[in-house]
Amino acid sequence: MRLQRCFAAGLLGLAFLAPVHAVPVLLISIDGLRPADVLQAGQRGLQLPNLRRFMTEGSYATDVRGVLPTLTYPSHTTLLTGVSPDQHGIAGNLTFDPTNKNQQGWAWYASDIRVPTLWDAAHKAGLSTANVHWPVSVGAQVDWNLPQIWRTGLADDRKLLAALATPGLLPALEKELGPYADGIDETLAGDENRTRFAVKLLEERQPAFMTAYLASLDHEQHHSGPDTPESKRTLERIDALVGEMVSAARRVHPDGVVAVVSDHGFAPVQQDVNLYAPFIQAGLVTLKDGAVADWQAMPWNDGGSAAIVLKEPGNQETLAKVQGLLAQLQGNPAYGIERVLDHAQLVERGGTAQASWFVLFKAGYEMAIKPDVPLPAPSHYRGMHGYDPAWPMMRSTFLIEGKGVPAGKNLGAIDMRDIAPTLARELGVALPAAQGKALLSP
Repeated sequence: MRLQRCFAAGLLGLAFLAPVHAVPVLLISIDGLRPADVLQAGQRGLQLPNLRRFMTEGSYATDVRGVLPTLTYPSHTTLLTGVSPDQHGIAGNLTFDPTNKNQQGWAWYASDIRVPTLWDAAHKAGLSTANVHWPVSVGAQVDWNLPQIWRTGLADDRKLLAALATPGLLPALEKELGPYADGIDETLAGDENRTRFAVKLLEERQPAFMTAYLASLDHEQHHSGPDTPESKRTLERIDALVGEMVSAARRVHPDGVVAVVSDHGFAPVQQDVNLYAPFIQAGLVTLKDGAVADWQAMPWNDGGSAAIVLKEPGNQETLAKVQGLLAQLQGNPAYGIERVLDHAQLVERGGTAQASWFVLFKAGYEMAIKPDVPLPAPSHYRGMHGYDPAWPMMRSTFLIEGKGVPAGKNLGAIDMRDIAPTLARELGVALPAAQGKALLSP
């Protein structure tokens, strides 16, 4: 009854803003899910009955062109806002931290998002919301929030998460379900655990809009590579978890909509590229006792790419020095650089204005994570993303089914920025900042 009242109040306030087509929405993200994994599941030897059902009972994209960089946190923020990183402000997974004083801090905090999210739009419309582990969700305007955060992986992380979740929510759920997964846990067991909590939230709180995030496919593809037996087994188990959440959503909201998205594709990788060393050798980064004491220009690690940030962007001497260095590195095949975007090109493509250049690596190369890695060096992962969003192998997934969604409709190739306004229309809420368009006809 509370949900119905909230939903009705929201509709009255939005009647003049959008066509009245308001239904509850469950949004599930599978990190690293490639569109062909679902569209060509049989050819790839994958049994994915729950994900494949979206293709016959709902609508689907052949692929989703993502944002720059093709990383988890910028992409998930675009999925909720409909704008590129230059607009929403989440430029990478890690915060830019040239002296490493933030201790590998990630972009956890929703306060850093500069435009309204679907959570905000639903709240403004009076609709109830819930979240399980969605990136950039700490402090989000969500009624029942289990945000994604970790620090060390030790016991204090559990206290931190409980403190940052909706007050009283985690202890109440754990009383019945047992301990909630640690934030740093990206394994399949972690996804199975969080799915139980997501199902319980759906059943007990019946949110009008809910987000849920599954990390283990990305985790496995990093460690063993895409298309490995281990990655395939992980995806097949995730398919079952999606089935559990969809079934719960259908019990609670028979006329609701469920969407499945991903943030990026995946590519196999063999070679680490130490981009820090040449900046140190050129005097652009100064070390003391192995730590950064000062810097003029610093690479910002994006996996298959790297942003280059200047301490003083207007310093012409530094600009010239870095431009010459990048030209030299691009001419050396050992660095595996496919292309270097200048500031104007970067911003034009929706990347962060904080960087002065953006380095895109070739397939098979990734940014090294330490400044003392030799060149050449074997890659620390077997699979990576963060590459040019124009690459077919970086494309992501969009599936949607439910009330009012055409059955068996191929939406073709879409832009990631189209997903948030599409879901906003289903919810009957306004998302005026979105750069994309709603995909389904009114």
